[in-house]
Amino acid sequence: MDAVLDWGVDVVLWLQQASPDLDSLFKFFTFLGDEEFYLILLPLVYWSIDRAMGVRLMILALFSSLVNATAKEIGGQPRPFAYDDRVVPLVDAGGYGLPSGHAQSSVVIWGFIALETRRRWMWLFAITLMLGVGLSRIYLGVHFPTDVIGGALLGLLLLFAWNRYGYRAERWFCAQPTTRQLLMTAAVPLLVMMAFPSEDVVTASATFLGMGIGVVLERRHLGFDTAGSITARAIRFLVGGLLLVGLWLGLRTLFADLEPALLLRLVRYALVGFWGAFGAPWLFLRLALAGRATPLP
Repeated sequence: MDAVLDWGVDVVLWLQQASPDLDSLFKFFTFLGDEEFYLILLPLVYWSIDRAMGVRLMILALFSSLVNATAKEIGGQPRPFAYDDRVVPLVDAGGYGLPSGHAQSSVVIWGFIALETRRRWMWLFAITLMLGVGLSRIYLGVHFPTDVIGGALLGLLLLFAWNRYGYRAERWFCAQPTTRQLLMTAAVPLLVMMAFPSEDVVTASATFLGMGIGVVLERRHLGFDTAGSITARAIRFLVGGLLLVGLWLGLRTLFADLEPALLLRLVRYALVGFWGAFGAPWLFLRLALAGRATPLP
């Protein structure tokens, strides 16, 4: 294993010879895999483009994040800058490194969008982003090449599983009673949090928990429709997004330095996920920014 990591350090150091000239380019690519970017992308699709596609994208993205956080805890592999002090971390990164969450999420999210849209240009765009995000993590000194390869392979596995079984599982899940849906939605993230009570796992699990419960209740009680004018769609995104970011930042400030930190993180991210899935659609209906879908998708 040390030989593989030593080789990885050599690759990172070779790439970092181009620093600082390429820093801005690769920081841009890595932003496209950051939590902050997905706080923009996922609600945009769900609130303003296609509700059904947005639900699937959120579920797949957050389940992928949950799998990634769990895999990192099991693997326990250090990041390049922690392994060799010659590596300069050009962005902040904490926790373990294998598999790369940025590489995995870029494959899952952009691969899913390409599958759904069925456009050749979208596949080209998606592959460009996958490669750019993965390479950026190595250049920035926060992942070994093997981390990125491992993340990409895990992302491809999840994408394949979704494409093969996801729609069938979705139909089965939607046919279950609401109470059973809520219990199943809560069981997986809660069990994972109990098994691996780390910061990254709690973040992914809590967001999945809040979002999952919100999706079930939204479908049962709201069933909002993303149709409407460009103006209405833009207003939905701006209003919902401002409140989502405000909740995310506000709770971070409110809970800063308080204990128990992991429990408060669970509350924070569960509320963020619930707002995105249920709270914002409820507000859109109240403000007449969206109508109800008939029949419910």
